[in-house]
Amino acid sequence: MSANIQINVHHVTRLEGHGNIVVNIRNGTIEKCQWQVPEAPRFFEAMVRGRRWDDIQTIVSRICGICSITHSLASTKAVEDALGLQVSEQTDMLRILMHYSEQLQSHTLHVGYLVAPDLFGEKSVVPLVGKAPDAVKKIIKAHRIANQWSDLLAGRTTHPVTLTPGGMTKIPTAQELKDLQKTLKEAVPDLVAICEVVHSVADRMPAFERPTEYISLRQDNPPTYTFYHGDIVSSDGYGPVHIRDWESVANEYVSPQSTAKWCRWHRDSYAVGALARFNNNGHLLSPLGKKVADMFGLKKGCCNPFMNNVAQLAEAAHVVEASIELIDKLLTKGLKEEKVKVTPRAGRGSGCVEAPRGILFHTYEFNKKGECIAANICIPTNQNHANIQKDFEKFVPEYMHLGEDGLRHGMEMLVRSYDPCISCSTHMLNVTFVK
Repeated sequence: MSANIQINVHHVTRLEGHGNIVVNIRNGTIEKCQWQVPEAPRFFEAMVRGRRWDDIQTIVSRICGICSITHSLASTKAVEDALGLQVSEQTDMLRILMHYSEQLQSHTLHVGYLVAPDLFGEKSVVPLVGKAPDAVKKIIKAHRIANQWSDLLAGRTTHPVTLTPGGMTKIPTAQELKDLQKTLKEAVPDLVAICEVVHSVADRMPAFERPTEYISLRQDNPPTYTFYHGDIVSSDGYGPVHIRDWESVANEYVSPQSTAKWCRWHRDSYAVGALARFNNNGHLLSPLGKKVADMFGLKKGCCNPFMNNVAQLAEAAHVVEASIELIDKLLTKGLKEEKVKVTPRAGRGSGCVEAPRGILFHTYEFNKKGECIAANICIPTNQNHANIQKDFEKFVPEYMHLGEDGLRHGMEMLVRSYDPCISCSTHMLNVTFVK
């Protein structure tokens, strides 16, 4: 092993947005170790100011092309909270069903196309077509099913058009739900096969651990493995905190090495995402979700960030099983068209859902005409940036014996394990006054 290592990765590949890795080691001493975010800032909080309450979801869904359903749901819930709107049980169930489609869509994309190449020792998913053709076909099929599922509930694959504060503009027919349920039941064997293929190479995940605070939603009444309802909790035992008080949890601050804000609660950093949800709610997974977690030996209290991808597989199985059950409930109750009437008023409201990559917060304030006068949005990836940095600070001294190429590859894998959505996370504006 060389005592001198210089790593300067501009724009880590196979993730959304731009993130850099910089490591300088001289004579065996670590002089610099940084996770940098150079992505151009975005200003969605400013874009929605002055816009009507019913324009908000359409605008903020464009924050992300991967989790646009999640942003739409969080923003719609925030608008409803501000305007004092209550939705029906049917709307609630249809929105959760819509949200599940995006969880499967995003998790299969991330684990199948972006993480699997690392485990198979390849630089992209393309060589896997020859190495594991059946697995690639099953991943593509699962991703396609998730896209079609989103089309049915959200009106299209990305940037939903069926959501409106107070309800839905379009609902599926009973036959469409029956067809979706049949498709999901047929997809279960393929999901199991995908998990088995990933398990066959899972020993290539580094056995790296760092004690971490994990933050997620938790729903106690009824107890549910939740992506949609509940309060904020910490694996350190803090909470529950109401989502209207999310700013007291996120505690956003500015880092000089990042155009995105960073977050911390009780430690120097915290993590959100599938592993956080598993650590706080894993006992509530569906039977197949638990079976997948057991297959990989994933246990509550796990603090290996690479196991976030295993938790994503367990969640992919869970959302399919939970959706089959949810469709039964919808069909039993019977679907009916619902009219929504909204009277604008002044108010402030917050909405929160679990994006595939972690907990997401939206807050808006409106004047009496229903025009937005203030907004604050906190993205999962900006809550993970400080934790990635802290992981780096423990990972580099433990794995520098691998040499420059091995250490670089391990750090890139570490970043990818978080499934970051970096461009969504940049919301900082650095203003310099020149006199």
